[in-house]
Amino acid sequence: MTQQVAILGAGESGIGTALLAHQRGYSPFVSDLSEIRENYKKELEENSIRYEHGKHTESEVLKSEIVVVSPGIPPNVPILNRAREAGCEVIGEIEFAARHTNAHLIGITGTNGKTTTTLLTQHLLEKGGLDSVVAGNLGKSFARALYEGDHEYFVLELSSFQLDTTESCRINQAVLLNITPDHLDRYPNMEAYIDSKFRITKNQTADDQFIYCCDFENIQAEMDKRALKASLIPFGFSNITGLGGWADETSFHVKSDQIKTQLDMNYDQMTIGGKHNTYNSMAAAIIANSLMIRNEVIRESLMDFKNVEHRLEYVAKVKGVQFVNDSKATNVNSAWYALESVHAPVIWIAGGVDKGNEYELLTKLVEEKVRILVCLGKNNIRLHQAFGKHVDLIVNTTSADEAVKMAFSLANPGETVLLSPACASFDLFENYEDRGRQFKYAVRNL
Repeated sequence: MTQQVAILGAGESGIGTALLAHQRGYSPFVSDLSEIRENYKKELEENSIRYEHGKHTESEVLKSEIVVVSPGIPPNVPILNRAREAGCEVIGEIEFAARHTNAHLIGITGTNGKTTTTLLTQHLLEKGGLDSVVAGNLGKSFARALYEGDHEYFVLELSSFQLDTTESCRINQAVLLNITPDHLDRYPNMEAYIDSKFRITKNQTADDQFIYCCDFENIQAEMDKRALKASLIPFGFSNITGLGGWADETSFHVKSDQIKTQLDMNYDQMTIGGKHNTYNSMAAAIIANSLMIRNEVIRESLMDFKNVEHRLEYVAKVKGVQFVNDSKATNVNSAWYALESVHAPVIWIAGGVDKGNEYELLTKLVEEKVRILVCLGKNNIRLHQAFGKHVDLIVNTTSADEAVKMAFSLANPGETVLLSPACASFDLFENYEDRGRQFKYAVRNL
C-alpha cells in the first residue's frame, strides 16, 4: 500500500516536499490554512497532487503515516499535537529530504551570516570542481533541489526552525557561526534557542566535522555540556594553535585535518569586508580546505565572490551621501555587524516587527556612529526608548519611500544612510527582500 504523507504549509518547503514525495512513490496531500500561490498550485495540479487551502482537514492529516510540517508552523499547534497522539511521525522538510539521498551534507547555521557563508561555500565548491548545489533556508528547498537531481554535495542553510524538526538527519560538516538572542517570540528562553542550534550536531559521528566559532562564550559553554562525536574544528580571532581557522589584524589562516598546507588570506584581497565576513570566510575556507580544494582555488574564490542581495549591499551615492541596503538584518546582532562595518557617520533606518530584541547591545555603536535614527515600522516605541538619549534626532516613517526621502533630507555629504532594521519586515512589507527592493527603488528615484 502506498504510504501517505500529509504536508502542512504550501510554501517553498511544502511544495518541494510534495514534489519529492510524489516522485519517490508516496501519496502526498498538501494542506495550508492560507491561500496557496498560483505558481505552486500549478505545480501541484500538473503532478496530480491533492491539496487544500483555508483549512486543515483533520481526517486527511491523521490518516497519514508521516506529517511533514513547514518551518513557519510552530511545533505545538493543535493539529500537530493531535497527529502525534494518533501515532503520526511529525518531521520537517530537511529530515524528509535527507532520508532520500546519500549525499555529503554540509549544514550551516547561526543567528547571523548563514546566507553569506552558504553561498560562499557553494562558490568555493563550484570553483573546486565538486558536484554541489545550494539549498535549504534560501532559494530552493532541499526537497526541491533533490527532486530536480541528486548531487555529491548539498550545501544547506539551516534555520533553527528547520533544525527543530530533524530526527535522523546526519550533517557531515556542520557549521555553527554564532548564537545571539533571536526568535525569542517563539522559543521560551535563550537556552531553548541554543539547544535548537546545536541540533545540527545530532547524529554526527567521528567521521564528521563540527566547525564552530570559538569566540562566542555561549557556544563554548554549551560544548562543555555535550559529548560531541565529530571532529571539533574551531575558528575565530582567538589564538588557535592546532587545526582550524584564526585571524589577526591583516589576514586569516586556515588549516584542516585533511591538508597540512596552511591557507593564508589577506583581507585587502577579499571582495567582502568586515569582521563578520572574516568569520564567514574562515568557516567556508575550512570546509573547502578539508574537501581537498587547492589553496590557490580558495584564494581566487574569495577574491571574486559577490555577496548576497540585501546584505550590506551598496546601492548608490547621491550628492555625496552613500546608501547601503542591509534589509536582511532582521535581528540586533546583524545590525551590530552592519554598524560596525560602516566608518562614516550614519543615518540609520531601523524598525519593524520586534522579536524580543535586546537593543542595549547596540548602545555603544549607536553612540559612536549614528547621528539620526529613522524608524521604519508601525510601532517604534521601543526604538525611541532604547536610543532616544544616544542620537541627535529620531523620526518616524511608515514606508520605504518616506524613510529614504527623510534620511536624504537630513544627511550631510560624506555620511551613510544605512538600512539595517534589526527587526522582521512583515508589518509593512511582504518580507525582507520586498523591504530591500523598495528601499533601493526609492534611492534610485531621488
